[in-house]
Amino acid sequence: MATTVRELEAPDAAAKSALHEEAVSDMIGEKLVLNMGPSHPATHGVLRLVLELDGEIITKADPDVGYLHRGDEKIAENMHYNQFVPYTDRLDYLAPLANNVAYAMTVEKLMGWELPARGKAIRVICCEMARISSHLLGVGVFAMDVGAMSAFLYTFTEREKLYNLSEQLTGARFTTSYTRVGGQTRDMNEAFITGLKKFLGEILPVIDELEALLSKNSIFLGRTQGLGVITKEDAITWGITGPNARGSGVDFDIRKANPYLDYDKYEFDIPIGTTGDSYDRYLVRMEEMRQSVRILNQVLADLPGGAINVGDPKGMLPKKEGVLMKMEELIHHFIVATQGLDAPAGEVYFGAENPKGELGFYLCSKGGGVPYRLKIRSPSFINLSILPKLLPGHMLSDVPAILGSFDFVMGECDR
Repeated sequence: MATTVRELEAPDAAAKSALHEEAVSDMIGEKLVLNMGPSHPATHGVLRLVLELDGEIITKADPDVGYLHRGDEKIAENMHYNQFVPYTDRLDYLAPLANNVAYAMTVEKLMGWELPARGKAIRVICCEMARISSHLLGVGVFAMDVGAMSAFLYTFTEREKLYNLSEQLTGARFTTSYTRVGGQTRDMNEAFITGLKKFLGEILPVIDELEALLSKNSIFLGRTQGLGVITKEDAITWGITGPNARGSGVDFDIRKANPYLDYDKYEFDIPIGTTGDSYDRYLVRMEEMRQSVRILNQVLADLPGGAINVGDPKGMLPKKEGVLMKMEELIHHFIVATQGLDAPAGEVYFGAENPKGELGFYLCSKGGGVPYRLKIRSPSFINLSILPKLLPGHMLSDVPAILGSFDFVMGECDR
């Protein structure tokens, strides 16, 4: 160990002890700037926080985003509408099924299309499966951030079952690209329905066990309660949505406030927090998983039959057997695949209640198969905007817990 100047100046042990105490006292009020990220396990991706510290207390926080920017909105201007579906997988890549649905419904709103009943039911199943999967990871990683490793193993075990179901439904486990403008690529099969029913019958006891591990754990409570408090007024002012807003007492869920996909036909509750701290945000996600199970059971109990896609032939590819056997169907397939949808001119906005909050798409069309402008309202970007107001006054060691309670995804934030 290197010898300091002060050690050389101290003639005896008592003097050395006095100098040590003086040095510690000096460090308590020491001002410094700390770069946290963009490569740091607590930032859950490539978020960079520039923190100004007074000892261990944060006095200023400056989020620096954009390290995962891919130019998605500009890319959309050079693609047919359905060609952009795989890019929506990579927004909130923990809930690709829900992203696909929100984007497709935006274009369908422009086209004036409405899906048949079975198509809507399939999309509700996709969205609620994505919500459970996303919240399982969000809660598990949040628990691991504050030191509860066991909970993380519970959540990943259940999430793996959902990935297997996703593969049965879409053919892919992660980036699904399952939804198309006007419908889905394929219908559900009996094996998927049976597997989903089995999962729904097993997940609730696991959620209860997970909650028992965390909700009454004194260490977990000490690391989350009273931490990162967002008032109801601040949540509304900063435009925060999703579980982060509902944890602050904001009674707003698009599925209730502006129902889509026949959500108004299903009975479910919207969990609301009272204090707006990290612990309330965790509790909201736990209860939302139970409500998603409740919705899925209702969908499966009254699953409609019939078509899954809109009946407009101008926007949908013909069936494969027709393309192979009839020249007219082959020409139809060629026109739709090469020219895309013949969308009318106009402007529309559609917002969906995704696991992270309101995922919205603002679409501007001048007609034809390519959008003139596509603007993405990513909830993670807006939710993180409150960090400069929220973090000052907290200790540096509190940052991982606060960030974990936000459950953000940088792919969606940076677009």
